[in-house]
Amino acid sequence: MTLEGVQSRYGISRTLARDCVRALESLGMVEPRRRVGIVVRPRESWSALAPQVVRWQLDVDPQGPKLGALTELRTAIEPVAAAAAARRATERQRSALLTLATSIRSKGTTGMVASYLEEDIAFHSLVLKASHNDTFEALTGVIAEVLSGRARLTGQVQVPVAEALELHVRVARAIATGDAATAETSMRELVAEVRQVLLDRGLRGFLDT
Repeated sequence: MTLEGVQSRYGISRTLARDCVRALESLGMVEPRRRVGIVVRPRESWSALAPQVVRWQLDVDPQGPKLGALTELRTAIEPVAAAAAARRATERQRSALLTLATSIRSKGTTGMVASYLEEDIAFHSLVLKASHNDTFEALTGVIAEVLSGRARLTGQVQVPVAEALELHVRVARAIATGDAATAETSMRELVAEVRQVLLDRGLRGFLDT
C-alpha cells in the first residue's frame, strides 16, 4: 500500500497518514520501499516490548500467544526485581508498597473490583521502579498492559484468590524489611498463581509448551 492509499482508505490527511506510517515504522512494523510502497514487516521485526504493540496484539487476540509469552517474561523478571527492591527501595517506596498491598487485599476480599486493577498495576510497577534498575523500570508499561490483558481474556477484572491477595502483602512486607530472599520467593509464587489461572481459563501456547 502507498501513502496515498492509506490516506484514501482511512479518510485522513496526508500529514496524518505520514505520521501514522512513521509511528509504525519506528515500532518496526512497516517499511517504506521505493517503487513498492509501504510493506508490513514480519512479526520478528516488531518492537515486541513496546507497550503500544503489546496493547494492539492483546486487543486483537486476547487468548493468543502474546499474553503467555509476557507471563513468561514476568516470571523471569519480577521475582528478581522484588529482591532488588528489598535491597534498594527508598523508605517512601517501601511504605507505598505496604499501603498498596493492604488495599489490594482489602478490595479483593470485599469484591471492590472497580479500582482493584488500577492498584494492582501500581503495585507491580512500583516494585520494578523500587529495584532502581533502569532496565526493569523500562518494563513498567509492558507489565501494565499484561495485567490489563488478563482482564481482556475474560472481559472483566478478575480478583485473584485469597492466596494471591496475601502474596501481595508478603512481597510488600519482605521488601519493607529488606528480606530479599522472601521477596523473590513470594513474587515467584504470585506470578506462578497468575500463570495457573490463565491455564485454567484456557490460555495455551507459551504457558504449556
